[in-house]
Amino acid sequence: MPNHRSPFQSTHEPLAPPSDPISEARSQAVTDLLKTIVEPILDNNIVSLGMVRNLRVVDDYVYLRLYVGKHQHALKPQIETVLSQLTWCKKVYVQICTISGVRTTLAISSGKGGVGKSTTSVNLAIALSLQGAKVGLLDADVYGPNIPQMLGLGHSQVNTIETETGTRFLPLEAHGIKVMSVGLLAEPDHPLAWRGPVLHKIITQFIQDVEWGDLDYLLIDLPPGTGDAQITIVQESPICGVLLVTTPQQVAIADVRRSIHMFRRVGIPVLGIIENMSYLRCGHCGEPTPIFGRGGGQQLAEELHASLLGQIPIDARICAGGDSGQPLTMADPNSRVGQVFLDIASALERTFCTVQDKPLVLN
Repeated sequence: MPNHRSPFQSTHEPLAPPSDPISEARSQAVTDLLKTIVEPILDNNIVSLGMVRNLRVVDDYVYLRLYVGKHQHALKPQIETVLSQLTWCKKVYVQICTISGVRTTLAISSGKGGVGKSTTSVNLAIALSLQGAKVGLLDADVYGPNIPQMLGLGHSQVNTIETETGTRFLPLEAHGIKVMSVGLLAEPDHPLAWRGPVLHKIITQFIQDVEWGDLDYLLIDLPPGTGDAQITIVQESPICGVLLVTTPQQVAIADVRRSIHMFRRVGIPVLGIIENMSYLRCGHCGEPTPIFGRGGGQQLAEELHASLLGQIPIDARICAGGDSGQPLTMADPNSRVGQVFLDIASALERTFCTVQDKPLVLN
């Protein structure tokens, strides 16, 4: 396996099926052994967690990519030891694919636009930071990169730095969160009209060429839907789980179903559902009114065996905070909205930082 400068440079390698019964049997034997290796924090095997990709068995050699966080590099020698049981295998080549300095990479996604995915990403990043985590936020929504405005960065200038591995972007910082956005590369108020190879190159650069430093979490705000940009990001980054944002109505839920199946098809675990705009609480009597219907997030969670992580109420201050660059979770963490995001952040902390606590259900 060639020693690329970056493990993300070779992309979209087709997974060719074994050409003969012997290769097929060997690939299955490799997969079965890899499933015996359990990632201790998530308490699941590395195949089900989507950490093993681009598996190849060529003659008597095994090639694979291992997508991990900075704390999971010890899985490589475990893989080499376990696969040494194969009498026919002369050598195992494991290429570690990681984002330097980043412990846990999570994606925030939605089946359609307009459901509050970016707002959720911003407020969740704030909530994790309030609980003491070092957080980065990558705005990879090439169709609507709004996170700089939501964090008060506007059209700030992106600087670069020369490192041993080449030129890298320096993330901006807002409210203690490191931020990078594709919108910072475009002219103000101009569309990001990128297509095909150019879009792919921009996305992979933002995954591999940002000097994040030491992070506990990197949240990636994905474009809505299930197109080429989304697939490129999830295939080229060590995402260990995705949070899906929906609203209660059936139209939004139908789109989320498609997203969930896409992520499961590419081997990325769905950590849970976040239902945004769940209800409006009356300012006089305090009773909740489900303006966009009720129960959709819970129905989806039960149907697809995914956790319902939180139900975020409608609050005019969410919009005001996004426009002013002062997210509500930061401005008023004791608000109902702030408390929901802090609860979701606590659930993530229990999953990824405290092994003895019960983790979120992975599917």
